Amino acid sequence: MVQAMAMTVRLGEDLHEFVASNVSKTGSYETISEYVRDLIRRDKERVENAAFENLKAELQLALSAPEASFVTITAEQFFARHRR
Repeated sequence: MVQAMAMTVRLGEDLHEFVASNVSKTGSYETISEYVRDLIRRDKERVENAAFENLKAELQLALSAPEASFVTITAEQFFARHRR
């Protein structure tokens, strides 16, 4: 089970009013926590999608390179290049 952690966020009046309008009986969310969790999940998904799109672009670039530009390396050479 994942333990919930509390965070405190300070909002200016404009942002507070915006959040309040989205959290109410007529808004999209029942609680502020529900609203914030949804925003964070959406942002996480956006970041993950951007990373995936960057990877796809790099792979497309690599796969479109001329065959002559490829070199054969050993597994050890590969891992040596990519160690952090």
